[in-house]
Amino acid sequence: MNWITNYVRPRINSIFSRRETPENLWRKCEGCGTMLFHRELSDNLNVCSNCGHHMSISPRARFTAFFDGGTFNEIAIPEPKIDPLGFRDQIKYPERLRAAQKVTGEKEAMLVVSGEIGRTPIIAAAQDFSFMGGSMGMFVGNAILTASDEAVRQKKPLILFAAAGGARMQEGILSLMQLPRTTIAVQRIKEAGLPYIVILTHPTTGGVTASYAMLGDIQIAEPNALICFAGPRVIEQTIGEKLPEGFQRAEFLLEHGMLDRVVPRQKMRDELIVIIRLLLGLPPAIKGDLPSPSRKQDTHLHPTTT
Repeated sequence: MNWITNYVRPRINSIFSRRETPENLWRKCEGCGTMLFHRELSDNLNVCSNCGHHMSISPRARFTAFFDGGTFNEIAIPEPKIDPLGFRDQIKYPERLRAAQKVTGEKEAMLVVSGEIGRTPIIAAAQDFSFMGGSMGMFVGNAILTASDEAVRQKKPLILFAAAGGARMQEGILSLMQLPRTTIAVQRIKEAGLPYIVILTHPTTGGVTASYAMLGDIQIAEPNALICFAGPRVIEQTIGEKLPEGFQRAEFLLEHGMLDRVVPRQKMRDELIVIIRLLLGLPPAIKGDLPSPSRKQDTHLHPTTT
């Protein structure tokens, strides 16, 4: 034994065996302050296991847990002209878009996909609040129209997860034009006799609640989601009065007849399977890893091919 074996070798081994500790292993719950391990939080769909607080979740993560086997097909959305108004504030609009794309890994604030839940084919769309507050611009308008067209063409129900701070100010009047565009898109689905179900998540506000987010055949919300046009602070300042406890939260809206139900995120998939199959006049889904229905059994849900 000498200084090489006693000191040098252990020192070399310690250098090469070091492992960097991953960052952000824990996340603090905004509701109760509990520190949550990121993997357990992800497995629980970003819902606090201590208080049930629903944190934000990306559309892809939501769809992975939502669809059978976690598989779905992304539907391409026509891309509008970037920065049509040449809008400038402290940061140029194209720079804001690039920053949001880098953070989220997505092109824009809405994702449209097709897949099956409970062996029932559907079209689904979800907004990403992490992408500029999920704001509704021309791309989101195009996404709603694309989802509507695909639902009608393929004769499938449309399920939409809304999460937005309102219209996108950088697109001005062009953003506001998406209100009537998306309303017409929803009307096409209803004229085709297909279900349109909206899940309102936290927060859903502004022009989104003034258009497609409040036009569902069934309106469902996640617990404690803020759902409004103008926010509580704006209303308090305008009318000069204190608002009721929980005003504009999902439970308050359910109590006052604005929603059909409030459903926790972990139970949302099963709830929607039941609702969709009821609206389509189909028998209850059979739980278990069964093969997909044959085309003869399910032809009215699939597009015909030529």
